[in-house]
Amino acid sequence: MTHTPVSGGVCAPQGFLAAGIHCGIRKNKSKRDLALIVSERPAATAAVYTRNKVQGAPIAVTRRHLADGFSRAVLCNSGNANTCNADGEYIAQTCCALTAQALGVQPEDIVIASTGVIGQPLPLEPFENGIPAAVAALSRDGGADAAEAVMTTDTRPKSHALSFDVNGVHCRIGIITKGSGMINPNMATMLTFITTDIAISPELLQRALSETVNNTLNQINIDGDTSTNDMAVIQANGMAGNPEIRDENSPAYAAFCAALHAACVWASREIAADGEGATKLLECTVRSARSSEVARAVAKSIISSDLLKAAMFGEDANWGRVLCAIGYTEGDFAADKVSLVLASEHGSVKVCEQSAYHPFSEDEAAKILSAKEIAINVEMHDGEACAQAWGCDLSYDYVKINGDYRS
Repeated sequence: MTHTPVSGGVCAPQGFLAAGIHCGIRKNKSKRDLALIVSERPAATAAVYTRNKVQGAPIAVTRRHLADGFSRAVLCNSGNANTCNADGEYIAQTCCALTAQALGVQPEDIVIASTGVIGQPLPLEPFENGIPAAVAALSRDGGADAAEAVMTTDTRPKSHALSFDVNGVHCRIGIITKGSGMINPNMATMLTFITTDIAISPELLQRALSETVNNTLNQINIDGDTSTNDMAVIQANGMAGNPEIRDENSPAYAAFCAALHAACVWASREIAADGEGATKLLECTVRSARSSEVARAVAKSIISSDLLKAAMFGEDANWGRVLCAIGYTEGDFAADKVSLVLASEHGSVKVCEQSAYHPFSEDEAAKILSAKEIAINVEMHDGEACAQAWGCDLSYDYVKINGDYRS
């Protein structure tokens, strides 16, 4: 399946506008803190949410608004999570009403999200002034500004888009995402917003998103913490003009899922690479596992190991930590025939065979691990399933960043 990168981010698909402005939620006026994404026509919309039992008020409001499977706009603020606030739902609902009024749509047409510090009051005033300004700033070139506006501790905005064909019809998918810390989604990631101009039923859109998330965004781990505000949302407005996809067994559905998977793999890698204090991206690929569930669990267990993450920071090929992480993974599988190869742009080295030491050069391994991107390739020799997961190393700076997060 051919996917061609294109410019524009969430504005790359036909019929989407976006904006990102500073409205006053953040004290730093140089940082954008309010993002708006708008579809020119009603869009089939699907979402997945955090599994944390403590959830931000925007999630409750968005769940209700997406009951009919459609939306027109996504509003997201950074700098304040609007979580554990007594008036949180009132604030979220009022923001939706203000956005709807400015756009000439219904409040139920608005998806709302927030990210930032938990448990701090969120005043309405920044939104009362900022929402009209964001609507006025909407443009086909606003995707980059929107990507900046959703950032918290991210070191860079994360925006991407791809083109692909469905039954000869040219379609596009765009994505912006944010996440750097408090990342162990069990859902999606901190916040991910996806747009596409493909025509697809809301039911199949939800299925595609949920299945794709399980194999991509759910497979990230930065620090083992699951946010209260995790949300991934996709809008599909049908403006590409393809016949609406209604059959899950059709080539058109498979083509769309492949493009969505590619976009979410890109997002997963970007988030992992930008983990708080990270110096290395870790990509773990597990092959020949007993089942897809086992493959996913093993891959995520490996990249979640703090001991392994610390070893990768120290450029130490401590392969025993990989075997240890495999061993405590839940599930019914054999772990006595595992082989392990560490690889990077500097080469590759096998360090384990049949779940035992395989002779290797420590100097060669250290050179391989000195790269910015490390591949951890595991063969289970226990079946035919495969999966991937993404993480980062654990550096001194992670503690430094989170020691003064609120200041």
